Amino acid sequence: MKPKSPKFDPGQVTELTHSAQPAATRAPGGPGSAPVATPTLAVINPATGRRITSLPADDVRRVRAKFAAACAAQPGWSALPLRRRLDALRRFRDAITGESEKLARLLTAETGKPITQSRNELKGLEPRLDFFLRETPRALRTERVHRDRAAKLTEEIAWEPLGVVANISAWNYPYFVGSNVFVPALLAGNSVLYKPSEFAAGTGLAIARLLHASGVPRDVFIPVIGAGDVGAALARQPVAALCFTGSYATGRAIARAVAGRMLKLQLELGGKDPVYVCDDVDVEAAAAGTAEGAFYNNGQSCCAIERLYVHEAIHDRFVAAFVRQVRGFVIGDPTREETYLGPLTRPAQLDVLEAQVADARRKGARILLGGSRRKRPRQTFSPTVLVGVDHTMAVMREESFGPIIGIMAVPDDAAAIGWMNDTEYGLTAGVYTRDETRARRILAAVRSGSAYWNCCDRVSPRLPWSGAGHSGVGLTLSRHGIQALCRPKAWHLQQPVGLTAGRLQGTENRAE
Repeated sequence: MKPKSPKFDPGQVTELTHSAQPAATRAPGGPGSAPVATPTLAVINPATGRRITSLPADDVRRVRAKFAAACAAQPGWSALPLRRRLDALRRFRDAITGESEKLARLLTAETGKPITQSRNELKGLEPRLDFFLRETPRALRTERVHRDRAAKLTEEIAWEPLGVVANISAWNYPYFVGSNVFVPALLAGNSVLYKPSEFAAGTGLAIARLLHASGVPRDVFIPVIGAGDVGAALARQPVAALCFTGSYATGRAIARAVAGRMLKLQLELGGKDPVYVCDDVDVEAAAAGTAEGAFYNNGQSCCAIERLYVHEAIHDRFVAAFVRQVRGFVIGDPTREETYLGPLTRPAQLDVLEAQVADARRKGARILLGGSRRKRPRQTFSPTVLVGVDHTMAVMREESFGPIIGIMAVPDDAAAIGWMNDTEYGLTAGVYTRDETRARRILAAVRSGSAYWNCCDRVSPRLPWSGAGHSGVGLTLSRHGIQALCRPKAWHLQQPVGLTAGRLQGTENRAE
């Protein structure tokens, strides 16, 4: 049996999160004010049910004070040359790398993510940060879009910071999801109020500690700690932008709450992501790729495969190969190196999965694997494969966000396109086939923010991450995601009559 990774010491939460809260905002009030009781947030290990620690949490008063501090600090941060902000984020990247093993073990303890997958997230963060460090100067460079020498007119687009950005992040990939917003926001000159999920609050404080140690001022990046009520309090602050990652239901509530405020709203919400497996594939290879796409991180990914459509000519062979792959996934203690599936992070999701299985079974689906929760580890649901499914069933229509997949036979490409589009979501969609032209034709007809040919559950910093319908509004990543955290300013530059062409040329050089 392979050994466990080094055991996580609960005392390391203090070490990893120490001094993350800005001094000016830890205790609102000031000299002579009455003592204020500090609320706390319990950090629970989902695999054991034991409390790891309790963290100081925020309330409405503290959130208001943190917003005021972020407002006051933002002009000074944006006034720094971009190279100074880049230097701070480079040091942050190096700090993450230096503490990656400790950070991975904290992430596993908080969320139940298998230790190898926690390490993968931290390792994958490095090229993402490198992208932002390399691309931000290009994305924010003032662009001359028109020059009329005769009229002595120049037109330019410049990029300015928005101000204070509220970043309400997620627990399933806290380093990826959070950095998609706070890194370009900071580089652009914004200050950030960062609320990590209550299920990954220790990780959020660790991020804040490393940013502060790397030279980002404490009032420029301020963690906001608590559950949904604290997130609601943050959303009520008059921030310039609000970026949220989470469920459609919460995103809709946020959109309604801020509708009259005219702020920049970015919502990265759920998905019911489909993949179609064509009849010309290597069945074993396609089964292996899609099984990983459905079950990696316990299916707790917004771009995990949640619906599989398989051409009827290969359906039975594909299903058999798929089930063999899933049977090989090791379920167990997330601290063990060999574990592929551990506990679900949120206990409430067990009820969602059980309800979807019961609904599908009642309507005629067959369970080939799994179908129920397991006793050990705690909060674990068996990887579940359903066939004989259709679109009357919740498992094919509602987000599962867990280790469950329905596989449906289809007669041809046209039918597959119809079923793939039969959803209110539109995050990602994929096609497995040997024929690129066929894949492009199918995916062009499917409404989704990302299209995958012979791959799935993949995010690239070079490409925009966006969705349609209930999958949200706005985008992160790519050059467009950097610019989304800025305000474009249109410059109309008309030289006075009488200036020479040489002086006009000099003005243009200075503008660069």
